[in-house]
This record gives sequence, C-alpha cells and structure tokens, in this order.
Amino acid sequence: MSTATRFLFLIIFSFTLLGSASAQNTRVVMLGSGNPNADPDRSGPAVAIVVGDQPYLIDFGPGVVRRAAAAALNGIDGLKVDRLNRAFVTHLHSDHTAGFSDLILTPWVLDRNEPLEVYGPEGIKSMSEHILAAYEQDIHMRVFGNQPANNQGYRVNAHEIVAGIVYQDSLVTVEAFDVRHGSWPQAFGYRFTTADRVIVISGDAAPSPIIAEMCQQCDVLIHEIYSDAGFADRTPDWQNYHSQSHTSATDVGKLAAQSQPGVLLLYHQLNMGVTDDELIAEVAAYFDGHIISTVDLGVY
Repeated sequence: MSTATRFLFLIIFSFTLLGSASAQNTRVVMLGSGNPNADPDRSGPAVAIVVGDQPYLIDFGPGVVRRAAAAALNGIDGLKVDRLNRAFVTHLHSDHTAGFSDLILTPWVLDRNEPLEVYGPEGIKSMSEHILAAYEQDIHMRVFGNQPANNQGYRVNAHEIVAGIVYQDSLVTVEAFDVRHGSWPQAFGYRFTTADRVIVISGDAAPSPIIAEMCQQCDVLIHEIYSDAGFADRTPDWQNYHSQSHTSATDVGKLAAQSQPGVLLLYHQLNMGVTDDELIAEVAAYFDGHIISTVDLGVY
C-alpha cells in the first residue's frame, strides 16, 4: 500500500470510528518486555493493545496469560483471561511463542467460548495443530468428562499472512509489514490504527526503513533494542548474530529521529550489562523525543 493510499484509508477509517466511544480509549499494555533470557522480572515478549475492552495481543511469550490476569487485577478489564481471543505473531522464535499452548487452553478453561483467532507467518497453522494434538487427552476429558466446558474455546483459527492489511473490525485495522530478522524467511512488524492512536511495533528486526515509513509521526513506536556498549563486549559470533537480527540503540535512535513517534517504547531489551537509564541515554543521543524503557505490566 502506497503512503498516499494509506493516508486516504486512515482518514476514511478514522471518520468511520468517530461514533464509537469504546474506540476512543486505546492503551498499550506490556505483558512481557523480555527476551530469551530467563529474567524473573521480564516475561517473554507479549504486548496487548486494548481498545475499550477488546484486547489484541502481539506475540505470546512465556507467562503471557498470567501477566494478562495481573493486568486485569490492576484495572485493565479488557485483559480478563476469557477475553483473550485475538493474537498476531511477529515470527516463530520460541521466546515469542512458548506461551501459545497457555493462550489456547487456559482462557478456554476459564470460560472463553469462542475460538482463538491467530495471525502470523507460515508455520503458525502447523504449530496450532501440533499443540492441539499434544493436548488431545486434556481436551477430550474436559469436553466429555464431568467438568463443565464448552466445545469452542479451545479451537484455533490460524491465518497465515503476507504483508498488507491482515485484519479489520469496527475498532482497529491491522497492517503487517516485512522486517528482516536473521535467517527467518518471514518476520513481521505490525501497524495498528484505531480511532485515537496509531501504534507500530517492530517485532524482532534488524534496522529497516520500512519501520520508519510505517510510523511517520505515529503515536507510539514499540521497538526492540540492544545496547551499543554491551554489544562491544560480546564475542564475535554473538556480534554477528545481533547485528543481522536486532537493532542497536544507535539505530533505534536514528530511526525514531526520522519517524518522530509521540512516544518510543523500548522492549525486548538486550541491555547486556547496562542499566535501563544507560540504554535510554544511548538512544537519546540521536532522538530527543519521549523514550521509555518498558516494564512488565506497564500501561502506556
């Protein structure tokens, strides 16, 4: 979609949504700001965009359902577990998907009564089918045993997507775009457009001009990051991997300076020994806007 076409679409879409009161309250909730490291303070990558009381998840790292339950207890009613019914996957690395079986099954056990809709790269259908096969006995016992259970909430409708508009309802339009993440044949970032906010998330990505193009004064840019100072102390093999798969603080800062988001949220932080304040300072050397290093259960 060209920039001009996207701009015209967003004008039309925004006017369509102006009458919906629930669409005027879009929040970003960080359910997991972490990475593959087993940090007890940071669950695996998972972000919720909550429009009114409807949640849309991006990725489902370890701990996603319990983090959602904690957010609900903190007053985000849209993240009550039985409402978790829409999810978008950036790529199929385990730290972004290890919570998938939890997302399929736990909300169903807690009374989700409709299938989970999940959108992502090629392989997400196979992953869904294998999880359901692995839990075949559990599902059978819950449906046909004496425990009350509905026959819909464990089901998964998996949609394998390509770049472009992949989802739209009365509250949001979701556009996927290709990013480069190491050797993965498909990895996506996403742009969410609601009546009151435009939110762009990089997923795991090496530096890419498409992210700046998709943002361009967006309200929120959520971007992964690794520390330049920490990178300098890594071994050559890890430096080679990170430079081809992720984005340095310097490049995040330059990208934000180009796209000028209302707020830059750092997640999937690879601090590599530096503090969050030091990480922010690395970005701030190139971008003088609002920068936040996110934490689990932060609301933005």
